[in-house]
Order: sequence, then C-alpha cells, then structure tokens
Amino acid sequence: MIPDKAAIRQAVQAAHADHANDTGGANASYIPYLASVDPALFGVCVVTADGEVFEAGDARFEFALESISKVFSLALAMQDVGLPEFHDKVGADPTGEPFNSVIALALHGDKPLSPLVNAGAMSTVSLIPAASPEERWAKILNMQSAFAGRRISLSDDVNNSEQSTNFHNRAIAWLLYSGGTMYSDPMEACEVYTRQCSTLVTTADLATMGATVAARGRNPVSGEQVFDPSLVPPILAEMTMEGLYTASGDWAYKVGLPGKSGVGGGILAIMPGTLAIAAFSPPLDPAGNSVKAQKAVAQVASALNLNIYNATDFAQ
Repeated sequence: MIPDKAAIRQAVQAAHADHANDTGGANASYIPYLASVDPALFGVCVVTADGEVFEAGDARFEFALESISKVFSLALAMQDVGLPEFHDKVGADPTGEPFNSVIALALHGDKPLSPLVNAGAMSTVSLIPAASPEERWAKILNMQSAFAGRRISLSDDVNNSEQSTNFHNRAIAWLLYSGGTMYSDPMEACEVYTRQCSTLVTTADLATMGATVAARGRNPVSGEQVFDPSLVPPILAEMTMEGLYTASGDWAYKVGLPGKSGVGGGILAIMPGTLAIAAFSPPLDPAGNSVKAQKAVAQVASALNLNIYNATDFAQ
C-alpha cells in the first residue's frame, strides 16, 4: 500500500531540512570529475509506484550515475540471457570486500560473485548479447533511459575522466578473461562499463528508475513496461546483498530496504510495490556511500514505516 501523499511530502521535506547542514565525508578523489563536484549539493526525492513525484533541494541537478548503473545493466543481462545463465555466470553472493577488490576475485578462481561490484559488473556487460561494443553500449543506454522515462546522456567530461584513470578495472577485466568469466573482449567490456557509469541523472530520475522496479518493471511515469516482472525478486535480492558494498549488511539491518549507492553521491532504496527513495550528496564515507544521502533515505523510510522485513501486514 502506498503511504498517504501528504505524509510522503512531509517526510521528503523533513529529511532534506534535517540533514542539509550535516558534515562529514569527502568527494571521491580518484576520479577528477567527481572530486570537482560541489559538496554542498543535496537532493531528496520519492517516486511512488503510481507515478507521484515528491522532491526537495537539488533534486534536478545532474550527477554521475556511477555504480548505480549496475542495477540497470544486470536487469538487461538477466532479460537477454535468462536468469539461470546469468546466475551461473555472474553470481549472487556478497564478496565481503571493497567494490573494486582484486582479492575477492582471486580467491574465487577469477569468477565474479556479484554483479554489483566492479568485477561482476564488467562480466555482466560482456554477457549482454551484441555484435559490437557500440551495439552493446546502445542497449545499455536505452535501458537506462527506459528506466528513467527520459533520454539519458553520456557525459564526455565524466567519461574522459574515468577512462583515463580506470587502470585498476582494466586489470580486473583481464583477470576475468583469464578465469573464463569475461564473455567479450575484456578491454571493450571495461570501456563500455566505464561509459555506463558516466551517464548523468538527477535525483528525480534516480527515484523514477527505482520506482520502475517497485512497480514490477513498469515505469510509473512513462507507462512503459521496461522489463519482465519476474526479474524484480532477483534484482532486489542482488541489491540487498551487495548494493551498498561493505555496508550492505548494516543497511539491511538498520533500514530494511534493498538499496544501491554510487560514488557520484547517489543512493537509491526500493520498497516493492510501493515507491522508491533517492537522495544525492557528493561526500562519501570510507565504504564509498554518500553520508547525507544515506541519512536522508533512512529517515524517509523510517517516517513512512517502510521495511521489507516487517511482516505485520502479512500477519493480519
């Protein structure tokens, strides 16, 4: 059941007001573009499964999607190759290591464990059927756009900044190739993966993208059926296990909603069948998650009594 709209509006505005002046964290410094984004920017947005939008602050500022892009590419790959093959080749287990860990890959025979860390995300990209890197990129960009309900664009500034510093990911791509878990040319997959992280979205876009999952694959703003409803449970499971990297367990324990973060400062959380909450603020904690966005999303979820582990409604 979707909460009262007045309650949603109040929760969004209160979360923004309560955390607008919070301090702590720092912009991602290893990608020059991200280091240059104004750390004071802060937006909060909720989009419901029936298409209502509630926002506060800088919710229309465009920022780099970064690792949140992994959710939409995994949906594409799941749909294109089927769930059994995707699960077998990419996996669904938390690594217990940072999102760019080489150790997690080496300890498991160069096989990725999750599509929501860098190794698994590049393996996912390589798995998407395409005759060329450009065709694969076009499919990914079209999927992001369908989720957002508007045309999403690549930022040349972000992409150039990332492509010139992605040596660590290139090494991971070759490890995947050596382990037989890279399904296209490894450098092409790494390049396309870097592009998918370099698109620009607003907090309102991000909430709409999440609401598309909440609404069983149907974008509640555009009305388009973006992906098959049967993919919703595994997508949410992946987000629960690895969506906030090494803080995923704490997030599930404290907030109780499947989530996904990106080092661009975005945080997305989804209450199935109900709504999605998004927030954006560039300064990150040591795990790579936005400090203020985490607080804002958690506050909105708490105010609206949203938690997938609360079975009260099912017991009645």
